[in-house]
Amino acid sequence: MIGFIRKIHGIWELKKINSQISSQKKLSETTGKDKITANLEKNKETMVNSFNNSDDFISREITLPFMKPVKAILFYIDGLCDGSAISNNVLRPMLVDSRKITRDRNIRISRMGDLMEGFVPGAEACTTSAFSFAVQSIASGDCALFIDGLDESLIINTKGWEKRSISEPPTETVVRGSREGFTENFRTNTALLRRRLKAPGLRLETLTIGDRTQTTVGVMFIEGIANRKIVDEIKRRLGNIFTDAIITSGYVEEFIEEHPHSLFATTGYSERPDVVAGKLLEGRVAIIIDGAPFVLTAPMLFLEHMQVIEDYTSKTQYATFVRILRFAAFVVSISTPALFVAISCYHQELIPTPLLYTMIASSEGLPFPTIIETIVMLIIYELIREAGVRLPKPVGQAVSIVGALVMGQAAFEAGVVGAPVVIIIALTAVASFISPFLNEATTIIRWFLLLLSGVMGGLGFGVGAFTLLIHIASIKSYSVPYLHPLAPLSKQDLKDSFYRTALWKMRKRPLGLNSEDIVRQNMDGPATETNNNGEGLNESQQTLL
Repeated sequence: MIGFIRKIHGIWELKKINSQISSQKKLSETTGKDKITANLEKNKETMVNSFNNSDDFISREITLPFMKPVKAILFYIDGLCDGSAISNNVLRPMLVDSRKITRDRNIRISRMGDLMEGFVPGAEACTTSAFSFAVQSIASGDCALFIDGLDESLIINTKGWEKRSISEPPTETVVRGSREGFTENFRTNTALLRRRLKAPGLRLETLTIGDRTQTTVGVMFIEGIANRKIVDEIKRRLGNIFTDAIITSGYVEEFIEEHPHSLFATTGYSERPDVVAGKLLEGRVAIIIDGAPFVLTAPMLFLEHMQVIEDYTSKTQYATFVRILRFAAFVVSISTPALFVAISCYHQELIPTPLLYTMIASSEGLPFPTIIETIVMLIIYELIREAGVRLPKPVGQAVSIVGALVMGQAAFEAGVVGAPVVIIIALTAVASFISPFLNEATTIIRWFLLLLSGVMGGLGFGVGAFTLLIHIASIKSYSVPYLHPLAPLSKQDLKDSFYRTALWKMRKRPLGLNSEDIVRQNMDGPATETNNNGEGLNESQQTLL
């Protein structure tokens, strides 16, 4: 009942916001404040006030040498535009080349389209009569031309700011694979995906989010593969974001995630174009944010944390072994400290007698109980890990080594903690490094299970583990169960879960994503054995056969 009331309240609030926005749009349309006028001086005053007379806002007054000289003003922002593009594609055609044309024939400019068609070569250009669009284009790196007597503006693409070159992503390094990674430039990221997916079915739909940042956000998917309901749901959630700033991909992820209070992310992210391309081919949707080197992907399933791109360049046996190792490392990282405290404090009968004597001898004379020792060592580990991440790389590595060796050894020799606790925390730290994308969730879960085990022993650990399992099983990512293909069980999708079967056996895309085109390939075996008489092959492949 309470959930139903909250849902009704949320719908009412959304309708209220939409009505306010529509009323504001109608008000601006009726007042005509967003309309470009034919008065050049008035347009100049409005444009200068829009940018608060900033020092990097440039207004270049020129006179167009047509049959009747016409005054015009070119607006752009220094640092966002390419100076050579402005000189060669804007000023030279209008001021130099136009003189040669007007000698032979009389040129009259009655509309901005005439100028665009005859004097703007080799550049993207468009006309607009909306002042807000002109302001947004200038802030995005374009230049805007206003002509006296015309009630519209010519927007010319002159973007040319400094950008980082394509390099290997530091968070997803591979031994065998591509060395390209996304950058902070929106068009560079879309081009990296276009290079890998050359089919015309790859679609990109863009929208602008953020009243002050005006951040470009793109939704990319493959038409005919991606589930249209998931695409529409993502676009709906993005359209319902009303904020003044989108700085990085984390903003968008938090605004659109389905379970905001869950520790597990239901929206994935990656710095690698080959990873995102592979997910698009499975039927997922990519969300590209201008200014962020991470591309979001949805839906996101739990098993994706156990998969890396290098699994598909390794032998199936080794890839399966490594995936099982990752899952085991996840379990070890969240449960080892809690199990150690529960067994050593409440269930000593489960410990072998020789090992129990060794643990008692190592703990003799220590001033704190086992739970306090474990908490102290976990806090020290978190401090060292955070310092290693935030400090510069050379200093961070030195801090990690010194902290791990010196502080751990000093704590043991000083009699503050015992040797078993140091070993347990070291094992937990190493296991948590294997799945770095789950680090945030594993940290909180580790403390949750540790505190329950310290209070109630094995019963507390069991309650905590059972609660965690129920929570994961109840999560959905854009209507797809988070534990798919384990819950509900899908034998078809198990071919690429905890183990990876041969690529030629994966004939269908994941059924849980409800892709429009389920068939991925038409092969019954390796290329040396398959015989499908050319069915499902394109013309060039049939020619080879």
